[in-house]
Amino acid sequence: MSTETASTGTTSTESATGPQSHSEPVQADGALIEAALEAIAGVAPTAFLNPGQTVAAAARLGRAAVSHPPKIARAAAKFAAEVARIAAGRSDIKPETDKRFSDDSFVKRAGYRRTGQAYLAWSRGVHDMIDDLNLDPKSTLRSHFVASLITEAVAPTNTLIGNPAAIAEAVRTRGTSLRDGARHWMHDLQHNGGMPSMVDTRPFVIGENVAATPGSVVFRSEVLELIRYQPVTPQVRTRAVMIVPPQINKFYVLDLAPGRSLVEAAVAAGQQVFMISWRNPGPEQRDWDLDKYCAAILEATDVVMELTGQADLNLMGVCAGGITSAALLGYLAAVSDPRIHSVTFLVTVLDWSVPSTVGTFASGPAVAAAAQRSQRAGILAGKDLAKLFAWLRPNDLVWNYWVNNYLLGRNPPAFDVLAWNVDDTNLPAGLHGDFLGIASTNGLAVSGGIVALGEKVDLGKITYDAYVVGGLTDHITPWNGCYRTLDLLGGDSEFVLCASGHIQTLVCPTDNPKAKYYVHDSPVESAEEWKEAATAHSGSWWGHWLAWIEFRSGDLRAAPKRLGNRQFPSLQAAPGRYVTA
Repeated sequence: MSTETASTGTTSTESATGPQSHSEPVQADGALIEAALEAIAGVAPTAFLNPGQTVAAAARLGRAAVSHPPKIARAAAKFAAEVARIAAGRSDIKPETDKRFSDDSFVKRAGYRRTGQAYLAWSRGVHDMIDDLNLDPKSTLRSHFVASLITEAVAPTNTLIGNPAAIAEAVRTRGTSLRDGARHWMHDLQHNGGMPSMVDTRPFVIGENVAATPGSVVFRSEVLELIRYQPVTPQVRTRAVMIVPPQINKFYVLDLAPGRSLVEAAVAAGQQVFMISWRNPGPEQRDWDLDKYCAAILEATDVVMELTGQADLNLMGVCAGGITSAALLGYLAAVSDPRIHSVTFLVTVLDWSVPSTVGTFASGPAVAAAAQRSQRAGILAGKDLAKLFAWLRPNDLVWNYWVNNYLLGRNPPAFDVLAWNVDDTNLPAGLHGDFLGIASTNGLAVSGGIVALGEKVDLGKITYDAYVVGGLTDHITPWNGCYRTLDLLGGDSEFVLCASGHIQTLVCPTDNPKAKYYVHDSPVESAEEWKEAATAHSGSWWGHWLAWIEFRSGDLRAAPKRLGNRQFPSLQAAPGRYVTA
């Protein structure tokens, strides 16, 4: 993991506002980082977006606006009327309801209050105008995206003079905050491609306070390492769970930290847990494609069955790992291989017909261009992709840190899940191209739409039980898209909706007092009908899944004394070699 941070002149937990405790990493408020968690995870394998498309979308919006002069005039008149009310002090707009304008000056000082009101009136007016143009759904989403890039960039709070909190901090620190902000900016220009850093990664050490659940690497191939976790209960279930994480980002979002680890919770419940840790590919692995990864997972299942002495296992696929798992399951169904007993899909979209911000840019030329770029480079670089997708949520993922790091002169937060989020990996060109094909043709939603390991994939032939999880506020894999997996599979499926976003659905510890999830037993026609009929439960979905998987995990037996055997010995302690590469 990177040991750099935006503040090159401070200690690991020191900020411009003064020294802090060195005993524990400084964890940011969850609301601050919710959007940042989604900057790259899950969406990366199907990346279509590029600057040229953004310019083209802006041009189309401009042409649409010019071709509807009455609507433009109506929007302008509405804005002018609101500005008149603002000037007269009679506007109902309350800037303080937007976190960017939470400083008291936007309430108590007329100049700042009117500036905030005028900005919000203009920003909302732009988006209202787009809706009034009655564009097709894809063009509407693209236009809102372009409008957000512009309106959020020119927010007054992104400037020193328009940010009273930054001015007050400069006065309080006698200019130290401005000096620190300039240093942070220079550091990011040199080391972060000019983007403001989201996180101070230095307090987090892989294998010590993240990815820390004890275990051993029991198998290593050129593609993956297989980790087996040490049981903590006297008895364990006979049938193991093997987790397939996404190929972009490291696996340890599922083993984030003690008390915040799905792996830890499953082990504590008596499950035998195995985890795949992917190798970080370089250009020399450009030809690694979907078949290569499916074959690697298949080989890992052989190891799991050999070490547990069982003829089958429970599989869990996460995000892009879920897409790969689905392709492999389609192959196994085609060849009548019974090695999988049940499957769990976490925040995984298999049916790409549901609209999303990323999907709006999935035109034929865009897909071809994206594939050509990764083929030329040999990889889809994780760091470049993270910068690109930060602009999908510019206020949360760019300007929030611009203000914090540069105008206020503070270090970015030290938060374990953000540190994981920037610990990115590459995607080989072959797999990227296959993912692009799946997404652009919606191949997994069609019988025979893709081929895996030489067999046509029909997800309807997967007849064992499935557990499908979506996130209510997930902007990466929309929950109603996750729900459609139930229609694709041929067995009994259960859908669970977590009341959070993409990554916070995965990192949902059982002691989280704010956690909530929805369940509903009866089949319904649509995701919206399911949500309306579902019952809300307080707490984490983890407990619900652990009860579900326990029923499918066989009898209890004495926990193994060794994690490996003669054929597959323990190679090294978890989390292994590949996670640090």
